[in-house]
Amino acid sequence: MSKVITISREFGSGGREIGVCLAKKFGIPVYDKELIAMAAEDSNISEDLFHANDEVIARQKRINYDDLATVDPFSPAYEIPVSDQLFVIQSKIIRQLANQGPCVIIGRCSDVIVEDAFRVFISSGLKKRVERILALEKEPDEDVKKLESRIRAIDAKRRDYYQYYSGNEWGKPKNYDLCLNSGTLGIERCVEIIANTVSLE
Repeated sequence: MSKVITISREFGSGGREIGVCLAKKFGIPVYDKELIAMAAEDSNISEDLFHANDEVIARQKRINYDDLATVDPFSPAYEIPVSDQLFVIQSKIIRQLANQGPCVIIGRCSDVIVEDAFRVFISSGLKKRVERILALEKEPDEDVKKLESRIRAIDAKRRDYYQYYSGNEWGKPKNYDLCLNSGTLGIERCVEIIANTVSLE
């Protein structure tokens, strides 16, 4: 397998678990939150600042991704928001990792940043996602309505982030090579389908 696989996902759909299982199956690295530590180390910027701005956008007119990808985030000639500066730094790390060889990268517009990646989108019904999160967080007494609101809010944040930096519609099938519903298929079946499809590339 010689491809970089990028996984975009709805919150609670199991996209991260699918990515981890897929990486284990192929014997390749997987990157998610690790990207924050790498970007912080590379730039000497506080890791806390990256966490605070993780998949968060500046509330202003959208900047063209092609233009943003070419700027020096530390240059005084560019007065760009912190979130945009951090996106540039993180994008650099993502491209470096992709150039090192096959890997799985989760979220953070990696499907747009990495050329020729195999792009996957994982979705699931709201009820299934609620059940999954309740099981993982081990808080059966959590208010379901509040959890549903949290799911929608995180999805909205990811959607805004993706559309702000890519100009594309998050979750729209034409923007991906493969879209799967983990609530219908299950985690293991999703991993199997992705692995089999990538192997045919």
